[in-house]
Amino acid sequence: MPQYAYYGRDTTSQPMRGVLESANPSQVADILVSMGVTPIVIEPHVAPIQASETLSRMWGQHLVREQHLLMFTRQMYSLLRAGVPILQALQCLQESSHHPGMKDVLHEVRQSLDSGLDLSQAMNRRDDVFSPFFVSMVRVGEATGQLPHMFITLHDHIDFQRTIREQIKAALRYPKFVLLAMAAALIVINIFVIPAFAKVFASFHTALPLMTRILLGSSEALLTGWPYFLVGTVGLVIVVQRVLATPEGLMFWDRNKLRLPVVGELVSKGALARACRSLALVLRSGVSLLEGLNLAGNVTENVHIEQALRGMGAGIERGESVLAASLRAEIFTPIVLQMIMVGEESGTLDEMLEEIGLVYQREMEYELKSMSQHIEPILIFMLAGMVLVLALGVFLPMWDLGQAAMK
Repeated sequence: MPQYAYYGRDTTSQPMRGVLESANPSQVADILVSMGVTPIVIEPHVAPIQASETLSRMWGQHLVREQHLLMFTRQMYSLLRAGVPILQALQCLQESSHHPGMKDVLHEVRQSLDSGLDLSQAMNRRDDVFSPFFVSMVRVGEATGQLPHMFITLHDHIDFQRTIREQIKAALRYPKFVLLAMAAALIVINIFVIPAFAKVFASFHTALPLMTRILLGSSEALLTGWPYFLVGTVGLVIVVQRVLATPEGLMFWDRNKLRLPVVGELVSKGALARACRSLALVLRSGVSLLEGLNLAGNVTENVHIEQALRGMGAGIERGESVLAASLRAEIFTPIVLQMIMVGEESGTLDEMLEEIGLVYQREMEYELKSMSQHIEPILIFMLAGMVLVLALGVFLPMWDLGQAAMK
C-alpha cells in the first residue's frame, strides 16, 4: 500500500510528523484524528535515495530493458492463467524480481491499482517502460476479458522485435569492427611509424614523391594538431546529436538511412516486418484500422516509415481504400501491394498482414546471410587502398634512392 507523510499537531499543540501506510489520504486523516492528531499536511511519502541506489542509477542498473519486459509478460501470462488475481500476481513478481528498476515499476503499478485505476491506466503512467502499443494491447485484453492471452501475445511480439533487432546488430557487428580496426591502425601508423621514417627520409636531402609528402604531412598534422582534431570531433558529435534531437533532423536521417547501400534495405525490411506483424496483431485483437496504423508506426523505430503509416491512416479516414493509401505511402513493394489488395477484398487483411510480415522477415534473413558477400569486397578494397598508399609512400623514396645509388 502507498505511504503518506503527514504533519499535524496533537491535543497540546505540539508538532507531529511521521509516515503512515494507507490506501488514500482520507484514510490517513481518519487515522490521525482517531489518534488525537489534527492533520495539517498529508502528502505521498518519497523514500530517500540511498548512495548505493544513486550509483546503480548512474550505471543504468535501474533501466528496464526489453529482456525484463519479455520475462514479465511470460510470468504474468502464467500467473493470470492459473487464476491468480492481478494485484497478487504483481506482488509476487515484485518480491521475486532481482532487478531494482522492475521492482520500482511493479510497486508503482500496484499503487495505481490500489488507487482505483485499471491495469492499462496504471501502466500508462510509466510510459518510459510500457510503450503505447503495449498499453493499448493490455487495454484490449481488459475490455475483452482475454488479459492472459494478451500477455502471451505481447510476449511473442516482444520476442519477435528483439530477434529482428539482434539479427541486424549481429550483421553490422563485423563491418563496424573492421572499420574501427582500420581507423586505429591509421592512428598508430601516423603517430609511431611514419615519424620514424620521416627521420630517414630527411637524411636523403632530395625531393620526395608526392605520396610520401602526403603521408608525412598528414602525420605531422595529426601530431601537432591533435587537440584541434579532438575538439572538432567532440563538437561534431554534439552537433549531430542536437540535430538528430530535432524532428526535422531525425526525419532527414531516418529517410536517408533507408537509401544507404546494402544496409538501407536491411533496415527498411526489418522496420516493415515489425510494422506489419504489429498491425496484424492489433487488428486481430479488435482494434480499429486507424488506431492500429498509429500503434504500428510506434514500433518501426523509423520516423519516415512511421509518418508514412500515419499518412495511410489519414487517407483511409478521408475515404480511400487500404490499397490506395498503401500506394500513396510508397514504402511497400509491388508484391506486398498485391497481397494487401487480396486481403482487403477478401476481408482477411489481418492474415495477409501477418503473411507480409513473414515475407519481409524471410527477405531480411536472406539479406543478412548475403550481407557479408556485399560488404567484404568493399572492406577488402578499402584495406587494399590503405596498404597501397602506405607502401607507395614508404617504399618509393627507398626505390629512388636505390636507383640513384646504382647509377
